[in-house]
Amino acid sequence: MTNSGAIKGIVPILITPFDESGAIDSESLRNLVEFNIENGVHGLGVANGSELFKLSEAERDLVVRCVIDAVAGRVPVVISTGAAGTQLAIQYSRQAQEAGADAIMLMPPSFMPIAFEAAVNYYREVARSVGIPVVLQDVPMAPVSPTLALQIAAECKNIRYIKVETYPLTAKVEAMAKAAGDVLTIFGGAGGTYFIEEMRRGAVGTMPYCSQPADFVAVWDKFQAGDEAGAREVFDRRIMAINRLIAQGHDTQHHLHKQLLVRLGVIRTATVRGATVAPDPVTQGEIDELLKQLVPQAQPFSA
Repeated sequence: MTNSGAIKGIVPILITPFDESGAIDSESLRNLVEFNIENGVHGLGVANGSELFKLSEAERDLVVRCVIDAVAGRVPVVISTGAAGTQLAIQYSRQAQEAGADAIMLMPPSFMPIAFEAAVNYYREVARSVGIPVVLQDVPMAPVSPTLALQIAAECKNIRYIKVETYPLTAKVEAMAKAAGDVLTIFGGAGGTYFIEEMRRGAVGTMPYCSQPADFVAVWDKFQAGDEAGAREVFDRRIMAINRLIAQGHDTQHHLHKQLLVRLGVIRTATVRGATVAPDPVTQGEIDELLKQLVPQAQPFSA
């Protein structure tokens, strides 16, 4: 756990590397942590983008502890602990705190959507079960309105952040900033596709995927220095093409980001656990073409 104060900037969500058999590759995961920290990220996260929903209880605990141990307090670590049941979310949250997480991230239950008061109760009980900061997660399948965010933040002082991912993203970020900007620190998400637009509207960071940390940090640095044109140039040249490809849906994002990390020599394999939809031949050809542009020479894996 760090003592770095407020979390802001680039906080990538780590993928979970698997070996050819589908088992967790802890060595690659540690490599991935180092790769991101060496490239200047301001924090790291374990969340839906980490394929948490495909992990057993023991595997989930392994990933969380491996990441926190590898980070060793150098940057804040945010762990997603939301669940369909309140008691399970409390269990995950306490385990994350005990492992040394700096914050937890909670989306409302989405399998069986709940009413406003039930959502307030869920957040109240989970937030009060831990002593570390809480990041609310607003997602399309379980939106968090500004009204809900304000009410639960008023009741639980450790609810300090919100990650906005409900479309239209820029409008939602702006609405959340106007309503809750003095109470909650606002992050963007959804792969960082609208990162620059979100910062213009009140976001103080983003939680993208973890395959392009240097590019996102460069956009952040240039924007913070007042060089919006420079930030846009880096974003359009290095990030936008990736996000256009993954916008096609299915599980393209996991396949593409893992393949990029393999090409960079950061992780050993691009294995994505089933159930998954592998890219069709045409899409795979487009991925290959793009990765060669971004990384002209593939690097060997080295732990």
